[in-house]
Amino acid sequence: MAYDETNVFARILKGEIPCRKVHEDEHILAFHDINPQAPVHVLVIPKGAYTDWDDFAQRASEAEIARFIRGVAHVGRLLGVDEPGYRVMSNKGVNGGQEVPHLHVHLFAGRKLGRMVPAESV
Repeated sequence: MAYDETNVFARILKGEIPCRKVHEDEHILAFHDINPQAPVHVLVIPKGAYTDWDDFAQRASEAEIARFIRGVAHVGRLLGVDEPGYRVMSNKGVNGGQEVPHLHVHLFAGRKLGRMVPAESV
């Protein structure tokens, strides 16, 4: 999958589309999802043009990878959801349910979360 410079997250990074920012640094941007699936639903995206985990793992620098992973944990602490906990989820490709071709993770919190995958679909 080629990176699409016009995808919604690329446009948010360029300032063309507003977002409710939670945190930003040189490597990541975290913002509230416009269609929350939990009381707390934040997206964390790298600032680089990476389509998914595979692309990120192959092309990102060690510093970008470390900052992204540490950044997700930092956002959890900023939101005050590190205790009692949160879920981090990322989708890759069509079968994984990826809708935007820019690597992103969803941070869900604010209540006890159910199963990650419904039992009947396993």
